[in-house]
Amino acid sequence: MIKILANDGIDDAGKKLLTDVGFEVSTSKLSPEELLKNLSEFDALLVRSATKVTQQVIDSAPNLRLIGRAGVGLDNIDVEYAKYKNIRIANTPNASSQSVAELVFAHMFNMSRFLYMSNREMPVSGLDNFAGLKKKYSEGIELRGKKLGIIGFGRIGQATAKIALGLGMEILPFELYADEVKIEIDFLKTSNSSSIYLTMKCVSFEELLHNSDFITLHVPFPKGAPPVLGKKEIAMMKKGVCLVNTARGGVLNEDDLLEGLNSGQVACAALDVFAGEPKPRKELLEHPHISLSPHIGASTKEAQERIGIELAQQVIDFFK
Repeated sequence: MIKILANDGIDDAGKKLLTDVGFEVSTSKLSPEELLKNLSEFDALLVRSATKVTQQVIDSAPNLRLIGRAGVGLDNIDVEYAKYKNIRIANTPNASSQSVAELVFAHMFNMSRFLYMSNREMPVSGLDNFAGLKKKYSEGIELRGKKLGIIGFGRIGQATAKIALGLGMEILPFELYADEVKIEIDFLKTSNSSSIYLTMKCVSFEELLHNSDFITLHVPFPKGAPPVLGKKEIAMMKKGVCLVNTARGGVLNEDDLLEGLNSGQVACAALDVFAGEPKPRKELLEHPHISLSPHIGASTKEAQERIGIELAQQVIDFFK
């Protein structure tokens, strides 16, 4: 019998797929020490972002044939060593794109209407200073007509672009390996119509930095890589730009972000990921111009179900 350890859990729909074909699935959360002792019992290890699959972990499991990541990135898995040991790597690049894109816009609406600030202030002074707060937060902006720079125009970047197009924003996409990208505008499709596609020309990195009102990051961040946005790039941006990072902690240099926020070069920022996870820097958490969320980009019920099903199907296909 194939034995699978879903160490960070798996959606019930995915678990059912696996058990229906006769696989044994354990969802017991093992500590790093327990993982080293017990992983040898399993044929496959499924993780999210919490479990670190190091060379030591891989060496502790001579029967391991597959490592699956319930998510897009693989930075918590020693992929090269796993391949050297002839272990298959699987992940779920398609399942969470919509959820991440919607979180980007949750933060962008949050920033454009100062909701992240008014939500902090109203419980403290809303009863005594309602009129003052109304005046303070009455100079928000609409997203329609604004320019959105999207750094990384893969699946998540394209899902973000679709929402932006529906809002009437101008898209400035940057993709390192493409001059143009063809995307399906599925929100215009009806039961009686065929698919509608739009070819979007990518801009240079410099053009994106110079002209964007909002910039959102959707790129991988290999270990040891330099930040994509730092002091030099921030200085090239429009004064008053708004930045969103739902990609990986470290893609946006946090020291340079704080400097940009404090100088006014960056009007506000939204962070779902942090270089110091699971302990973000206090200066970021307390900054009055940062909209915060605790790494929940893919954490919707719908995305987790899709992720579980997509990963389970890959496991079944591999072992069957």
